[in-house]
Amino acid sequence: MKFKNTIRAVLAITTLCSITVVGFVSAEDTDKALLERAKNLFKPLPDTAKVDDYPHSAARAELGKALFFETRVSTDGRMSCAACHNPSYHGADSLTLSVGLHGKKLPRNAPTVFNTPLLVAQHYGGNRMTVEEQAMKALLSPLAYGNKDYAEAETKLKSLGYTKKFEEAFPNEKEPVTAENWAAAIGSFERTLLTPAPFDKYLKGDQRAISKEAKIGLDKFMSFGCAGCHSGVTVGGQSFQKFGLTEDYWLATGSKEQELLKGRDKGKWHDTQKPEDMFIFKVPQLRNVAMTPPYFHDGSVAKLDDAVRVMARLQLGKQLSDDDVKHIVAFLQTLTGDVPAQFAKAPALPVASYSN
Repeated sequence: MKFKNTIRAVLAITTLCSITVVGFVSAEDTDKALLERAKNLFKPLPDTAKVDDYPHSAARAELGKALFFETRVSTDGRMSCAACHNPSYHGADSLTLSVGLHGKKLPRNAPTVFNTPLLVAQHYGGNRMTVEEQAMKALLSPLAYGNKDYAEAETKLKSLGYTKKFEEAFPNEKEPVTAENWAAAIGSFERTLLTPAPFDKYLKGDQRAISKEAKIGLDKFMSFGCAGCHSGVTVGGQSFQKFGLTEDYWLATGSKEQELLKGRDKGKWHDTQKPEDMFIFKVPQLRNVAMTPPYFHDGSVAKLDDAVRVMARLQLGKQLSDDDVKHIVAFLQTLTGDVPAQFAKAPALPVASYSN
């Protein structure tokens, strides 16, 4: 009898241990599962954003950098790409609304220029498909460079001493100083402005690249539904969505009506006039988001944790706890990359010759 009881006890302990082992999930297994979920939604930055439609060369990128910082092509001698996309502010400008030609406020906040060639389109309304199209049309924009036509801009470029640089960048062209080549050169430079971040190392398998808190935030970011829009290689920027799915966005953001837009910013509608485009905006990329306040198309929210709360409220109908916000912000901070070395310092610009 005593022997049978002993056997029963051993079997009971063995069964209990088996159940415990089967039910046990190690931290390593949890980390692996989280990484696999993340890989299904996000992709690491590629090594390059170059495309066949716009051949790249070092000479073109060097010229593009000079043109990016060049103010003398604008009609007030102050505006350049760098006026709104500044190395000191991670490729943005830290202003609520950017300042354009003749000191006039622009209708929207400036997003970072980093990684933008990888986005589905440019501008919050998506009215520029590529960085090259954006650079070219800016020459004639009354809010940017303000030239009356492309010929005026081309004449300025020649008088400013750029002819030789254009000839080096576009060696097989009879007349290389053109608006099209201005755009191609700036695009060539912008396509080098990628910012690999700790999250990229994590996606490639380095579990130590991001903290435990960031992993908790990543889990919540995916589980709550944030990644439904903010996914892909740029963690957003690949689609268009209505801003304010659960209520009007200005109720949460405090956005003001704008004189330039004659009321509320209605997103794509301003370009298309289509009712279905009312309040539709390009989903912002979240790379470098921790370094580029204030937030949203009108810079209406100053702090990242508040922006996270607003997005959860407006897009998901959720009220996040302080811990939820803290962890999601920890994840978003892993999307910060270094300012590219080729962008960190403004170049020396040609001396105007007025003889070319």
